[in-house]
Amino acid sequence: MRAKFSGRIIGCGMSVPEKVLTNFDLEKIVETSDEWITERTGIKERHILRDDEVISTFAIEASKEALNEANLQPEDINLIITATLTPDFLMPSLAILIQNGIGAGRAGAFDLSATCSGFLYALILADQIVKNNPDWHILVVGAEALSRKTNWEDRTTCVLFGDGAGAVVVGGDPSGEKGVIDFILGADGSNWQLLTLKGGGSAYFPFDERLPKDEHYIKMQGREVFKIATRMMEKIALELLERNGLKANDLSLVIPHQANLRIIEYLRERLDLPKEKVFVNIDRYGNTSAASIPIALYEARKQGRIKDGDLLLLVAFGGGFTFAGLLMRW
Repeated sequence: MRAKFSGRIIGCGMSVPEKVLTNFDLEKIVETSDEWITERTGIKERHILRDDEVISTFAIEASKEALNEANLQPEDINLIITATLTPDFLMPSLAILIQNGIGAGRAGAFDLSATCSGFLYALILADQIVKNNPDWHILVVGAEALSRKTNWEDRTTCVLFGDGAGAVVVGGDPSGEKGVIDFILGADGSNWQLLTLKGGGSAYFPFDERLPKDEHYIKMQGREVFKIATRMMEKIALELLERNGLKANDLSLVIPHQANLRIIEYLRERLDLPKEKVFVNIDRYGNTSAASIPIALYEARKQGRIKDGDLLLLVAFGGGFTFAGLLMRW
């Protein structure tokens, strides 16, 4: 176990667009079916932005709710870390728009890009900063507008993604009895080409004629990504348990990144846990990348599935590839 004094979540919030895109809606767009999508992904519907909406609106709403639950004012926030790969703009950052939107004029602000693992990367960073600045409050946001990077002609990827935002406020727990216990951060760039979004960077700038149209959207070699994801999610979970002298049954709840129900079920079976100990909401939101875990965390609390003193395992895997796991005491 790590030294005392840890970062603890003291407030949560979430916000998603009202517009819902169901599997039956997708049947009218591409050659697919509700049965095919459900069987392979577990997804039934997802929330997506309207043409006149931007993801910062929902990131700000989620942040305000987290602040309210933490009983803090915007000026109490010292730093904002936003995990996203789909900000409103390349410049300014989404974190800057959130800072302005909530009126947190004293806070530093920056975006962090680690794809689906981004929220855990940001939460772990917040924990480490709070350990060295005990009076700080850090707003950690995961927000994605993946519908804006989705190729609606690609039936293998357009069924997967949704939009939304989740936020938490991290403060300090001097006793070390609650908050982050241990974590794993990792990456493996050797297979980066299996999941890409090439358009818009400095290699292929917007409207670059050298780049095929479909490269301006998310491209994925699904079978290969599935194999790596299942292996890494299991490895992270087992390593965290082993090095902290814990068994899977000691966990109150596992909150995995909501990428694919089959990946989540594989992890649950490998940990030999009952269904009630693994949180799932992918059926209603799809894969929201960095927003996935904070949205799931928020809903788990609202459903009464997280209680004071519970031991939680959060685990994620994303393009790059990145991976992260975190043990925390609520």
